[in-house]
Amino acid sequence: MVVRKKTEPLFCNRELSLLQFNDRVLAMAEHPDTPLLERLRYVCIFGSNLDEFFEIRVSSLKEQQNQDPTLAGHDGMTAGQAFEQVQLTVHEMVARQYALLNDEIFPKLRAEGIYLHHASEWNAAQTVWAREVFNRDVMPLLTPIGLDPAHPFPRVLNKSLNFIVPLSGEDAFGRKATIAIVQAPRALPRLMKMPPRVSGQPHGFILLTSLLRAFVGELFPGMEMQGCYQWRVTRNSDLFVDEEEVTNLRQALQGELSQRNFGSAVRLEIDQLTPHHIETFLQREFSLTPADTYRVNGPANVSRLLQICNAVKRPDLLFPEYRAPISAPFDTLGPRPSAMFDAIDAGDRLLHHPYQSFQPVIDFLTAAAIDPDVVAIKQTIYRTGEDSELMRLLLAAARAGKEVTVVVELMARFDEQTNINWAARLEEVGAHVVYGVVGHKTHAKMVLVLRREKGRIRRYGHLGTGNYHPRTASLYTDFGLLTADPRLCEDMDKVFSQLTGLGARRSLKLLLQSPFTMHETVVSKIRAEARAARAGKKARIMAKMNSLLEPIVIEELYKASQAGVKIDLIVRGVCALRAAVPGLSDNITVRSIVGRFLEHSRVFYFYAQGAEAVYLSSADWMDRNFFRRVEIAFPVLDPALKKRVIAEAFTFALRDNRQAWLQQPDGSYAKLRNRRAAFSLNDHLMDLLGKS
Repeated sequence: MVVRKKTEPLFCNRELSLLQFNDRVLAMAEHPDTPLLERLRYVCIFGSNLDEFFEIRVSSLKEQQNQDPTLAGHDGMTAGQAFEQVQLTVHEMVARQYALLNDEIFPKLRAEGIYLHHASEWNAAQTVWAREVFNRDVMPLLTPIGLDPAHPFPRVLNKSLNFIVPLSGEDAFGRKATIAIVQAPRALPRLMKMPPRVSGQPHGFILLTSLLRAFVGELFPGMEMQGCYQWRVTRNSDLFVDEEEVTNLRQALQGELSQRNFGSAVRLEIDQLTPHHIETFLQREFSLTPADTYRVNGPANVSRLLQICNAVKRPDLLFPEYRAPISAPFDTLGPRPSAMFDAIDAGDRLLHHPYQSFQPVIDFLTAAAIDPDVVAIKQTIYRTGEDSELMRLLLAAARAGKEVTVVVELMARFDEQTNINWAARLEEVGAHVVYGVVGHKTHAKMVLVLRREKGRIRRYGHLGTGNYHPRTASLYTDFGLLTADPRLCEDMDKVFSQLTGLGARRSLKLLLQSPFTMHETVVSKIRAEARAARAGKKARIMAKMNSLLEPIVIEELYKASQAGVKIDLIVRGVCALRAAVPGLSDNITVRSIVGRFLEHSRVFYFYAQGAEAVYLSSADWMDRNFFRRVEIAFPVLDPALKKRVIAEAFTFALRDNRQAWLQQPDGSYAKLRNRRAAFSLNDHLMDLLGKS
């Protein structure tokens, strides 16, 4: 074991590391070289990430404080200490976010004819139009609630837009007015397009907040309105379903989903002009403190501004359009479904999204659905979207009489309802739908097709690092492998059998599987590199992932570094390992790349005495992925494809000096700068693979 110094923890705090990733996202919005509408998009992504951070991570810290306030984590911090640091950090980040919007992005958008019209700036024509919209589309849906003994504080949905209105005077029943709450119905758009003739600009928009502030007094005739202040509360959104105690997971989950919007409050956002007594009133109502309260100088839900990015057709204010090509040989296969299987049978095919099109994966399932020789299709589903062509293909295959088996992960966070809906539709057409293994999320990405050829069954498979979601496949970087390798496909079939049936752990030839062999194999391969280094041999480890948290793996990496192994880690988000600490991790570098595409692939490289073991995986190096999920890592066996993966996942990434951040010994990150010619991983791969 690595000896921990009392004054220097071996691990970075998880929540603070995640905030540092979000800081890098915000930095993309702050960078003047980022196209203007993309800058706004990054601000929205930052806001959405922060919402989830409070819903999941901050709520977890609060629960830890209640359960055991003295317990310190691997980072040496108690939950209370971490919570205090988190709140200080987030308050500073939120201030930066709104300053960036108000002082830089909005003025630059205005210069381009893209206006967000505030009520204080409306001219006569705009005021008339706004009043018409309010009276016609908004006011009929509003239900103002005056607080009194007969009207208690309303139940407020998670992240819903609300307004608090201080009033004075008496109503028709002689009741003295004090405070009213107005909830913005979910049916109302938070951002509306103003006609150019009214706006006076090519692209004019108005926030629902502006409409309500301007005309909310009409809901309280005869009362004196003393203000109108927006507010929003964020709640704990983690679901609790005791999988050991339920007999029908889908039914239990549906019951829990209905309560997700009403979990305990963890954050209060209020208008920056909200009087102190109103702030105190809301804090008391939700059992929150001043540290939990954020005064905002703009819309409370910044992510709603993403509609502007999607509505404004200004290619000059966006990243240059990139159309991912369909890679050979899939670009010339023709209409015969058997051609797809012939192409895969000829050799493993590597896909690198979004630089290469996701279409071959869709075509693979299309061929499987319509080919009369295909007898069965098996697939795992984690996230696929509400409008999924792949799911429609599975439905069509089942209707055509093929044996379709789908392992649907119902506990995919924030996609639970979508997956429940798809599961129901699949069952209606006769597909076999299972929900994996109790207590273990099925996060592996696999499709297996069984085809009758010359009197025997042949297997064809797709293995991936990302979800079967065509939209995110154009935004997230992921690898996929189409293969007919009998060993890989047999292993896949065994994993499917484990997921759908019962039986003892089965031995796999090539795949690593969590919760069985992946962790022990990763640890074993790290130790092998350390032994090689101690023997004076070449040793090298490279790994690319979203998150690095598992303590045993981190300690083994520290020991490998001390043995002399050169270790390069590319970790997009949370990283508990501390790099470049003298005497601890001198030989480890940690990079985070934040650019046009979301870095999502997981790739593991070990020099292995020249054999160069390369794995692609669905799993990050986290406790949950190693021990509480069904995950797979699959080797890249073809030498040419292995060479591609090493170059595209590591060689080019380690050259990036435009979007790369380097972790410092204290766990902070600094933008990588040097005097070499500018090199962007994203741009290089678009140029390299965009020509295929």
